[in-house]
Amino acid sequence: MSRIIHRSLRSVPAMATRAHGAYIFDAQGKQYLDACGGAAVSCLGHAHPDVLAAMHRQIDQLAYAHTSFFTSDTVEQLAEQLTRTAPGDLNYAYFVSGGSEAVETALKLARQYFVEIGQPARTRFIARKQSYHGNTLGALAVGGNEWRRRQFAPLLIDVIRVSACNEYRDRRADETQQQYTQRLLSELEQAIVDAGPETIIGFCAETVVGATSGATPPTPGYLQGVRRLCDKYGILFIADEVMCGMGRTGTLHAFEQDRVVPDLVTIAKGLGGGYQPIGAVLASEKIVSALQAGSGLFQHGHTYICHATAAAAALAVQQVIERDHLLEAVQQQGAYLHKALRDVLGELSHVGDTRGRGLFAGVELVRDKATKTPFDPAMKLHAAIKANCMARGLLVYPMGGTLDGHYGDHILIAPPFIVTPQQLDFVVDTLNTVIREETGKL
Repeated sequence: MSRIIHRSLRSVPAMATRAHGAYIFDAQGKQYLDACGGAAVSCLGHAHPDVLAAMHRQIDQLAYAHTSFFTSDTVEQLAEQLTRTAPGDLNYAYFVSGGSEAVETALKLARQYFVEIGQPARTRFIARKQSYHGNTLGALAVGGNEWRRRQFAPLLIDVIRVSACNEYRDRRADETQQQYTQRLLSELEQAIVDAGPETIIGFCAETVVGATSGATPPTPGYLQGVRRLCDKYGILFIADEVMCGMGRTGTLHAFEQDRVVPDLVTIAKGLGGGYQPIGAVLASEKIVSALQAGSGLFQHGHTYICHATAAAAALAVQQVIERDHLLEAVQQQGAYLHKALRDVLGELSHVGDTRGRGLFAGVELVRDKATKTPFDPAMKLHAAIKANCMARGLLVYPMGGTLDGHYGDHILIAPPFIVTPQQLDFVVDTLNTVIREETGKL
């Protein structure tokens, strides 16, 4: 009997005992190909010697020092690394312990910015339906994942909600891609005007939507349009790249492929690759300069911000990605993965869509391909697929509620950047078998 409050209170997960490269091993010695990185976390795989060595060196010197007294060389170096490789004027970093904390930090930093520049009437955020920004109350409030929000809704701040950018689901048959994109941007602008631009702090969105809808990228020009509207109305653009950032899509930041630069960026998962809990906010020059010229402080903090050992792990992860040209590997292996998904799974009668960028891929399952009708959620297809894959030694990240928090099933794939074509073949072939088996039962 476990004394842990596990995700399910009716069962105890398998016991992981060791991991190496792209594989995790359980207590019986069975190996599992970690094709989802937990939740798009393990970008370098497991037990990378350079990261382990960096962590050992740091612990021998300084494991932790509270930031009200000290900074540390490693944290400063990590900030230099991230701001050097970030586009535009994202010149500052604030380090926390994970993605939800990063989003909370970004929301508070955005609010304080407007207080500092004399616009305290800006008190609201705009975000999208079918999105996810974390599990703390502020992050949960801006998120649009209805299943996660439902029971906590009375505790959440009011957020203006607009449509997600999901071309597969929401583009009408009589619309071109450009017309669909413009419809979304018109909706966003109308929401800004209706609420009163002078009351809005920022627009928060995942660049490529992760677990909620399964690696859903924006349409061409969408984020550029968002950037123009934010500039037009003096609103901050907050890009949530906790899951899709730090190389996962083939560029260090996913928004680089959309040729925009946000005002604030949240990062986590692939930042430290799972070797230590760490997240961060990258902030633009204008935001930090306003605080420097005003109160001179950011009214926020946690005990473990700028944790030296976490920073050492993250710095080593980022140095390996840069040194070993792993962004190019993500592009190459990502292209291989997406072609295989289209060629193999795309032919299945119950696969409605395959999508994503780089080594960040989604497979959406449907009962009827022509009408895109989802399966009955009572069937729990996503859970059956997860269990069947795991029995075959494959870890993927299926989820339900793809459409509206209730209906729809998809599978998220996010293997480590060191994945091989042979391992990707195993992923696709196993999914092909499992999807056929599980949908055949329904």
